[in-house]
This record gives sequence, structure tokens and C-alpha cells, in this order.
Amino acid sequence: MAVDDLRQSPMMSHLLDGLDQGQDIGHYGRLTFAMVARHFLDREEVARLLTQDRDFDEREAKSLVQQVESRGYNPPSRQRIIEWQGQQDFPICPTPDDPAACNVYRELTMPDGVIEDIEEYREQQFDAETAQSDRR
Repeated sequence: MAVDDLRQSPMMSHLLDGLDQGQDIGHYGRLTFAMVARHFLDREEVARLLTQDRDFDEREAKSLVQQVESRGYNPPSRQRIIEWQGQQDFPICPTPDDPAACNVYRELTMPDGVIEDIEEYREQQFDAETAQSDRR
């Protein structure tokens, strides 16, 4: 997939525009970008785009991409994006008052593996909570 596919998400388009303009999109903006973009672009392209951030060099970009991949991070939820946005100056979500905005799961067609990973994680969470309740 290409950058054009990412632009189907207004939030990702906003982040790409910020990067294209050399803006500092903030720690959580870069993290959000990497967590989503890694499912659509190869690691070199994600790192290259991140280096357009005036406060982020190639070493930092490659390190972030490697960290996101090695930990298997899936794209963040809208709620998490809004929480993160409150911790930095650059607005990750350009329209935070719109409850339908910045939900990449609605805006983009995610690869099948992403949805399967999330479902598996939720099942594990449920099993752990059930086991904990049974011990009480």
C-alpha cells in the first residue's frame, strides 16, 4: 500500500501534512503515525517520513519503527489518541470534537492480522479477568 492509502484517514493525512511541512508532530504524533503506518508501508518508508519532523533524526526514527514493530503495537484507539493529544502541543486529531473522527479502524481498511491480534488480546484480557474473579 502507499501513502495515498494512509491519506484516506483525515488524521493520517493531517500527520503526513505536518511531516511534509517539517513540523514537530510531537512524541505521541510520531508514535501514532508509526503504529498506523507500519501496517501500510515498509519500515524504511515509515522511518523516512518520520525524519521529516524537524525534531526527529534518522536514528530516532529507525529506533521508533523498530520498537513499534518488535512490540507488535496495533494502531491506537480514538480514545487513546485523544488522551495522548492532551499531552502535547501538536494536535494529532485535527477534529477532536467530532466523535467519528480519528478512528483509524473506521477510516482505513486494516490488514486482517491487525483485527485478529486485537481480538486475541481481548480474549486473553477476558480470560485473565475471569480467572481473577474466580479466585475471589
